[in-house]
Amino acid sequence: MATPHIAAEPGDFAPAVLMPGDPKRAERMAGLILDQPRLVTDVRGIMGFTGHYNGIGEHHGKPLSIMASGMGMPSIGIYATELFREFGVERIIRVGTAGGISPAVSIGDVVVGIGAHTTSSMNELRIPGTHFSAVADFTMAAAAVQAAGPNPVFVGTVISEDHFYFSIPGQLDAMVAHGVLAVEMEAACLYGVAAEHGKAGLGIFTISDHLTKKGQDMTALERETRFQDALGLAVAAAFA
Repeated sequence: MATPHIAAEPGDFAPAVLMPGDPKRAERMAGLILDQPRLVTDVRGIMGFTGHYNGIGEHHGKPLSIMASGMGMPSIGIYATELFREFGVERIIRVGTAGGISPAVSIGDVVVGIGAHTTSSMNELRIPGTHFSAVADFTMAAAAVQAAGPNPVFVGTVISEDHFYFSIPGQLDAMVAHGVLAVEMEAACLYGVAAEHGKAGLGIFTISDHLTKKGQDMTALERETRFQDALGLAVAAAFA
């Protein structure tokens, strides 16, 4: 049954959904790793595809879906809720870009976000009188890290921001001091929605720019195409 934001039918989505922000990136991912990907929704230009994984190994031929989330926590919150609640999805893995914060990470590095701080109020009322901890699913995170093998991958916290351009004086220095790896705009809400519905969420990010190392930003085209390393880890998490 279609929802206000997803024009699909029961069974159109696989148990696991990879979720980049950009619809073009979702389409490109589907063309790379799915056999005969089928467009199952395109409401408001947010495309979702389902097919069978075409990679080598034990997961070859298994069903997998890829759908864009749009930008920001309100957007991913809508799609994640409807996928979990109405379409039988069990796992959502955000595959996106992030801005580096820690001096340890550089452009092109992959970050597995096991926890997400946030400046948003979206999780504040989940548990009355409690500061909600937005954490990723451990089984999927472990599978992603294991799939990296000898390739470097950074594991730690990120921060999910509501604002892309607005900055709070002193915030960046404090985040560096507390070991925050990167900033993005969706993970904290995804983790909250997953917890609400008893499902699993994970964020895997490619560092596309850096807040403390200036002059190394990816171009718009690179943001769209340089996701292969993170995509491989996301697939491993999807079938964990």
